[in-house]
Amino acid sequence: MKLKVAIAGASGYVGGELARVLESHPNAELVTVTGNSSVGQTLGSLNPELKTYKDLVFVENTSENLAGHDVVFLALPHTQSAEVASWIEDDVLVLDCGADFRLESAEDFEKFYKSKHAGSWVYGMPELVREHNSKQRELLVGQKRIAVPGCNATAITLAFAPLLKAMLIDPTDLVSTLSVGTSGAGRNADVNQGEALASAIAYQVGGIHRHIPEVEQNLNRISESKVSLTFTPVLVPMFRGILAVNTAKLLPGADLGQVRNAFAEAYSAESFIEILPQGTFPNTADLELNNKVQIGIAVDQASGKVIVISAIDNLVKGTAGAALQSMNIALGLAEGTGLVGASK
Repeated sequence: MKLKVAIAGASGYVGGELARVLESHPNAELVTVTGNSSVGQTLGSLNPELKTYKDLVFVENTSENLAGHDVVFLALPHTQSAEVASWIEDDVLVLDCGADFRLESAEDFEKFYKSKHAGSWVYGMPELVREHNSKQRELLVGQKRIAVPGCNATAITLAFAPLLKAMLIDPTDLVSTLSVGTSGAGRNADVNQGEALASAIAYQVGGIHRHIPEVEQNLNRISESKVSLTFTPVLVPMFRGILAVNTAKLLPGADLGQVRNAFAEAYSAESFIEILPQGTFPNTADLELNNKVQIGIAVDQASGKVIVISAIDNLVKGTAGAALQSMNIALGLAEGTGLVGASK
């Protein structure tokens, strides 16, 4: 018997992407989609690419409509998941694709989200390097409440973590500039409602982006010193994808060979992370509809800095694919079930 799945808030891009990846999952069946402004419409009317689930009809987002499922994905705006999560039985697996449960610090959450902190759940980034050579996936097994990472946080965290773990870079001056597709702004954003974006636009500049405390939380677990991140996202004229340029000062004695060894040690066994050959760098087109992260590495000898370029599909590895990957681990299924991009 297949797992019965619901998506709360399925009318947005994340909800539609969850439905798309679930169409390929042999052990799960999407049976309920909620979305108050879309009640009575079909899921396919907003997501014409769907096949299996195009005729599902949106129902109201209520506790009654979310009852009786094995898995519930929350694809709601930030700060709205906590209330909905409280409706759902403790034995149901709930995965929040918003930010409500990512941060452990109530102070950070209230500063960046201007809302009361609802607590933290286990963080759903399986490949995250932790102390004692462990990975985050070990904490996901058997869980019933999982906080899915932010898309930008995924691209940045996976780029810096191996270098901090190997103590090859200065943790106090990490810099990331990300080119982000317009889908990251959401279905209702002006840029996705009118004419296509015709210019690159920097936003959330100056240390105010909500993913900063999430990245720092991830990296502080393995850094010898407290990390400090300068992060600037730039909206660019493409629908899907994130290309992150991540730069850090190499510590004395560190070289390219040690850098590449650190990435090999951290990710050589990972099915969804690909370290590209030296001199080769990722592009977002290669990762569309794919759950893979690609990473390219260079060292600027003149400045003594390492440049790590990471790329993902923000809707797949950045959100929906990561959620499905975490679901598989929590339920004891093969981690790559239903996902495109596994290389091992």
